[in-house]
Amino acid sequence: QVQFVESGGGLVQPGGSLRLSCAASGFSFDLYHMNWYRQAPGKERHLVASISSISENTYYVDSVKGRFTISRDNAKNTVYLQMNSLKPEDTAVYYCNAGLGWGHGSRPKYSDWGQGTQVTVSS
Repeated sequence: QVQFVESGGGLVQPGGSLRLSCAASGFSFDLYHMNWYRQAPGKERHLVASISSISENTYYVDSVKGRFTISRDNAKNTVYLQMNSLKPEDTAVYYCNAGLGWGHGSRPKYSDWGQGTQVTVSS
C-alpha cells in the first residue's frame, strides 16, 4: 500500500526557514519523479516543486524559485523541501506524491495522500 508521511512543518516568522521531509513507501521510489504540493485554506492543492528520479532535474513554481530547494535520498525513500525566506503566503498544508509528467503539467501518480504537514508563516 502506498503511503506518504510528511513532517517538519510548524509556525515560523516571515523570513524564517523550515525543512520538510516526506517518507514514502509501497512503490519503487527511485523510479519516479517526486513532487511537493501545498494547499492553502479554501484553495485547491497545487504543485510547488518537483525532482526527477535521480535528482538530475528540478522544477519550481515561480512563487518559490530562489527560496525553496527540493532534494531526495533514494536510499531512504525520502524527499525534502528546504524552505527559506518564508512569506505569509507560503502558509499551507504541504504534501508529497509521486509525479506523472514534468513541470507545471505534472500530476500526482497516486490518489492516496498523506496527512500533510502544516506550515504557518506569521509574526
